[in-house]
Amino acid sequence: ANVDAEADLDLKFGRDRDGLNFEPVQPNTLDELVVPKGYQQDVVIRWGDAVLPDAPKFDFDKQTAAAQAKQFGFNADFCGLVPLPGWDRWLMVSNHEYTSEEFMFKTWDANNPTEEQARIAWAAHGLSVVQVERDHRSGKLVVSKDKRKYNRRITMTTPFEMRGPAAGSKHLKTSADASGKVVLGTQNNCAGGVTPWGTILSGEENFNQYFANGGQVADPTTKARLARYGMSGGATTRKWEKFDKRFDLVQEPNEANRFGWIVEIDPLDPTSTPVKHTALGRFKHEGANVIVARDGRVVAYMGDDERFDYMYKFVTDGCYQKGDSKRAREHNKRLLDSGTLYVAKFTGDSPAAEIDGTGKLPSDGEFDGSGQWIPLVHNNKSFVEGFTAEEVYIFTRLAADKVGATKMDRPEDVEPNPHNRRVYAALTNNTDRGKPGKEGATEVAPRLGNKHGQVLELEERRGDNTATTFSWKLMLVCGDPNDPSTYFAGFDKKQVSPISCPDNVAFDSRGNLWISTDGNALKSNDGLFAVPVEGRRRGQVKQFLTVPIGAETCGPVITDDFVLVSVQHPGEIDGASATKPASHWPDGGTSQPRPSVAVVWRKDRRHICG
Repeated sequence: ANVDAEADLDLKFGRDRDGLNFEPVQPNTLDELVVPKGYQQDVVIRWGDAVLPDAPKFDFDKQTAAAQAKQFGFNADFCGLVPLPGWDRWLMVSNHEYTSEEFMFKTWDANNPTEEQARIAWAAHGLSVVQVERDHRSGKLVVSKDKRKYNRRITMTTPFEMRGPAAGSKHLKTSADASGKVVLGTQNNCAGGVTPWGTILSGEENFNQYFANGGQVADPTTKARLARYGMSGGATTRKWEKFDKRFDLVQEPNEANRFGWIVEIDPLDPTSTPVKHTALGRFKHEGANVIVARDGRVVAYMGDDERFDYMYKFVTDGCYQKGDSKRAREHNKRLLDSGTLYVAKFTGDSPAAEIDGTGKLPSDGEFDGSGQWIPLVHNNKSFVEGFTAEEVYIFTRLAADKVGATKMDRPEDVEPNPHNRRVYAALTNNTDRGKPGKEGATEVAPRLGNKHGQVLELEERRGDNTATTFSWKLMLVCGDPNDPSTYFAGFDKKQVSPISCPDNVAFDSRGNLWISTDGNALKSNDGLFAVPVEGRRRGQVKQFLTVPIGAETCGPVITDDFVLVSVQHPGEIDGASATKPASHWPDGGTSQPRPSVAVVWRKDRRHICG
């Protein structure tokens, strides 16, 4: 009783034993990065800032492909830190998801782009590796002056090695690559993760938008496969196919099969060739995040960010070797070459009549149930009738369709929490749920026309991440707390921040869940939120920051001393363009908006949220 009384006092007076002691930021539509009282923020790096030591100064009106290949790319998404020896030094790796040419060039003509604009865009995609350090006078994170040893740009023309069971498949061979094992570039890199062996996993997501003329492909099987991945039209928006035939599916029908993978980058070895892992399947990968299971095997969790698509996991055959010796790292960098790929099937535990599409809780008080991981393929053995192993890896969506996987509401970031081994998935939204010809409400997707999304919590059987069965519950059903269809793990909705469209998830050193949003349907700016997953405050969502108008909150990194967020596409709203900017963040005045990575820290230099 005394413990409960003390906890009630903590709730009343805001003394957060869970380490989330900050005053929530209120929803707003300001053109700035808004942080809690007692905190400050600054920009670490902007689009166009120097990554390589010989990069020229950014000039918005005089961009070149050669310059962009040495500068920080456009639309930073995932951000990860790999520690360097010494004190407060890291390699910061950022994804550059996509280019928005109408915001990059005042002279952009969508019907007639120039080849140089296309080449600038190729260089603005990919990833940046940037050495950063903590400035101990100010407390902020800054780009190191030393740019020679590690800093690196990976673009649409960087060679990648295809590895794993499907490498060399006939479906991966093109006129430029008869081996089916060497791919130029990576694109639409969305979320990702840092591995225990110090590499970065990055997900190739909406790659379909770069490939033209899928609707004109003659072979019906190839055409159907392309259509399942969203390639059934004619010309693309960017029209890269005018400058490189590999983006024309009539000329190169296999080129698209070389995208949609999990890629692995070793930032600690700037001479290393990045890898595309075929064993983890091909779909619109939001990202991949791994955990070392108790038996030493590594388990990767993944989401396919599409309405009515699926959640996956991959369990390695080999075991993780501890330590950072060269031998251990080389062993661990091969772990994702072989293992078993699974897709998730969810079953609710409530009567179907109680899931009426309104978000009303069933009689047991929560949306929950059980589930199983359905095996799709192990190395060269397919478990899907009518599919070879190669076909499962390369046309994974079709294989998952065949085995009856559960259709989800845009499964984006899926991450295991290292503190409790439970897995948390951001299910962003699905406004098509319940439309004519589309699946209706299910217990794991309980609202029709779902605008606001939900956050799923999954617990593997006996806490074993290699298990094939699990239990699950919806921890959050997002939206306005005043809306009866919302749910915050049973916490008092009068004490929570409104949250809409969860996208990325992360964890702090105490195991609290942090959620960034994309596409807030509550008419306010996107933001970053924190919520305990244990104890009396479980479900108390608190907004930590908001990003500028038109921006998406990405790539959160939560350390004890600072928080990093990628501010993607500031000012990207209807009617805006480079000639009519809607945002002037981060440089203010009449400047063009520039996607950037920002850092937030406490003015008193104490631990974040302590």
